[in-house]
Amino acid sequence: MLVLEAGNIKKYYRDKLIIEFDDLKIYSGDKIGIVGQNGSGKTTLLNILSLDIEPDQGFVKHYCDISYIRQFSDEKIKDVNPKDLKEFNLNNKTHQEVYSGGEETRIKIVNAFKNESLLLFADEPTANLDYKGIELLKQKLSEVETFLLVSHDRALLDSLCNKILEVRDSKIKIYIGNYSSYKEQKDRELQYEMLEYNKYVSEKSKLEEAIMDRQNRSKTMRKTPKRMGNSEARLHKMDAQQKQKKLDSSVNSLKTRLEKLEVKERPKEIPKIKLDFSLTDPPKNKVVISSEGLTFSYGSKKIFDSAQFKVYNGSKTALWGENGAGKTTLLNLIANTTNDSVYIVPKAKLGYFRQGFENLDYDKTVLENVMKDSVQSQTVARTILARLLISGEDVYKRVGVLSGGERIKVSFAKLFVSDANVLLMDEPTNYLDMQSIEALEDVLREYEGTVLFVSHDREFVNAVADRLLIVENRQIVEFEGTPKEYFDGGKKSIISNNSEAERIALQMRIAEVVARLSEPGADKERLEEEYRYLIRQLK
Repeated sequence: MLVLEAGNIKKYYRDKLIIEFDDLKIYSGDKIGIVGQNGSGKTTLLNILSLDIEPDQGFVKHYCDISYIRQFSDEKIKDVNPKDLKEFNLNNKTHQEVYSGGEETRIKIVNAFKNESLLLFADEPTANLDYKGIELLKQKLSEVETFLLVSHDRALLDSLCNKILEVRDSKIKIYIGNYSSYKEQKDRELQYEMLEYNKYVSEKSKLEEAIMDRQNRSKTMRKTPKRMGNSEARLHKMDAQQKQKKLDSSVNSLKTRLEKLEVKERPKEIPKIKLDFSLTDPPKNKVVISSEGLTFSYGSKKIFDSAQFKVYNGSKTALWGENGAGKTTLLNLIANTTNDSVYIVPKAKLGYFRQGFENLDYDKTVLENVMKDSVQSQTVARTILARLLISGEDVYKRVGVLSGGERIKVSFAKLFVSDANVLLMDEPTNYLDMQSIEALEDVLREYEGTVLFVSHDREFVNAVADRLLIVENRQIVEFEGTPKEYFDGGKKSIISNNSEAERIALQMRIAEVVARLSEPGADKERLEEEYRYLIRQLK
């Protein structure tokens, strides 16, 4: 059943064309994920299709009721079923005046779902949600028959979507399948583009060589050999003229073929980063940040109670836990190096990414901002910017005219070229498009220093992190592995209850740790720490 159609759409902002397409039809059962770079027009597309804004040209027709989870809206709880309020942990918050970012997102979700509309629009509905909130949203979306979803959460797009709509260069294109299928199709497109480019370069080279060869032969024929009689010279000249005419005709034909040859642009290649990490004078210690007993409270609310943790040199460690557990608080306590409970080795130089862009000068250009405190060369800085999708003349733009996502990427580049050798990052993927998130993953994987970060994007954490610090119940538990490993099995060994089944699981894990301690090359310090923790849990 057709639920929405739009045609001949054009939308401009000032003189810039944002969206243009001839035809879009959405049918019952379509579960469409919308992807594209920051500023490509994803939210504009949703707002046009929802009739929130009018296109400059074209039409949109609805054939069913629509609900909309908007990214930017100020909403209060409206006549929501108490069961839904409880499900989203909002049952005691109906009379609050101020809400956290996560609570605001949950309010938008319950308001949208109460209508039980056939078609749902959702614009970045995972913003500020912790992993439990994301799982709850995923469950709710799985019950919706038809939706359009703008999200940078690849796991969400993979598990729910049967189509991906890409917004690129003001055009839209639909791919059948989930996000992983879309990526495979895009990779095949890129391979085909490279094949076509190589064919174009080869054909162009052959034509240019053939033209040059014939032109050289034509020049040689004009010369009459020495010691040749007049009659012989005339015959030679007539023969040469005929051959030259044929060569000139052949040259003109080849030039015409060259002019008509369809030009193929070389697909963009990912530039290689050659960061001279030694310029940061990195520490050699095995552990760079640690605490043997961290206690901290906000007023009467205790956040940490004799918590212990270690951050290992060169590791990529993700802080994992629910909203309000204390992840950002821990980053702030580490950044505040005057805190006596947290030990940071002397050579560790901290670089802290926050969402406030405090480290940017809006009146200076991208390159000026990045180079201000850089210990790396301008070439390295520009390579990192290019990897983060800021290249060419864009490096000379003033930061003040950039979008939020672009400013975030400039902040990242500043960190990577600074003298920092330990990076603290709080929700680095917020406001980034999918391509930028994947680019950031690549840069962080190649980064030689230590990274400690908070993110609720499970795919991002799985791609970057090699260990977790799980913040829960005012404690910090270390886990060697990714969220996938944690939820697929590792979590069973990090429990605090003492039911018989859990005690058996603990005992099995203890036996595994003891066995691993005797293996050659085992990290005994980490295993012994895990063993002590498991023994405490068993008691």
